[in-house]
Amino acid sequence: MDAIERYRPRLPAPVWERIGPDCRRAVAQAKPSTPKEARDWLGALAYAATHAYGCGQPTKAEHLLAPEAIEWYIATGAQHLPDASRGNRRGRLNKLRRALLGPDLITGDPAAYSGSDPSRPYSRTEQSALYAAARAQPTDELRHGSLLLLALGLGCGLDSPEIIPLRTHDVRTAANGAVAVAIRGSRARLVLCRNAWAPVLTEAAAWASRPEQARYLFRPHSHARGTNTVTNFLARTKKSPGTPALVMGRARATWLVDAIEARMYLPTLMAAAGLTTLRSIDRVLPYVRNLPPDQAAAALREL
Repeated sequence: MDAIERYRPRLPAPVWERIGPDCRRAVAQAKPSTPKEARDWLGALAYAATHAYGCGQPTKAEHLLAPEAIEWYIATGAQHLPDASRGNRRGRLNKLRRALLGPDLITGDPAAYSGSDPSRPYSRTEQSALYAAARAQPTDELRHGSLLLLALGLGCGLDSPEIIPLRTHDVRTAANGAVAVAIRGSRARLVLCRNAWAPVLTEAAAWASRPEQARYLFRPHSHARGTNTVTNFLARTKKSPGTPALVMGRARATWLVDAIEARMYLPTLMAAAGLTTLRSIDRVLPYVRNLPPDQAAAALREL
């Protein structure tokens, strides 16, 4: 189609020379129905490829159009765009994926569900907003419960099933000031809380504690320990405008991404996270920032 050959996004010439041929190839194979659709698809794919190229990620169209790769690009490469523009770019990339690669399911498109991608980590700004919203809760129960969930999710990498059975005495402070949580159940282990969240964890644990009583750490006044204990609590919290919803899966993903970017030794990371396979890590890898080329080259030479 002539529109594909004539249209060129406003990108630096060296970058376009690197990514342009494959972007044009993919859009041509997807067979857009109109010249406008061809330009829309080519522009969205080119900007996604440019971001991937700058991050040292693969730029082949089939890789960029995977659902997790699209969400990684929207989350890390399109933050400067207004919400409507990000939505348009996501929609064009998803439509191009279906046209090029076919439906996600052989029997048709999956049902669409609302909600947040549980593998997408919270940005620093979002974490600050969540902390401020927790501090602003109208009651002690909601305030300390929200702070506790943030400390256990962002500070310890725990998910809801690990939080629900915890007791107050499972939070322990060492002589050197380190704060640890003893996890119960099939993935029993001792997890050290990140320094930034340790004071929040000890504050929330102190509020829940009562001398010589074994009380639950989360919602100590409730003896119900169902699978929806956390979600029911979060549904009662006061929502602040512009603040993202607290999702424990996203909090754990944030902890994992931060640990990977801090170059934590892989066996140490897996032991702390209670993992026996790399599947959970694989889901968050699209959100992990790569080293700049010079630092990556130095790291590879020094292996």
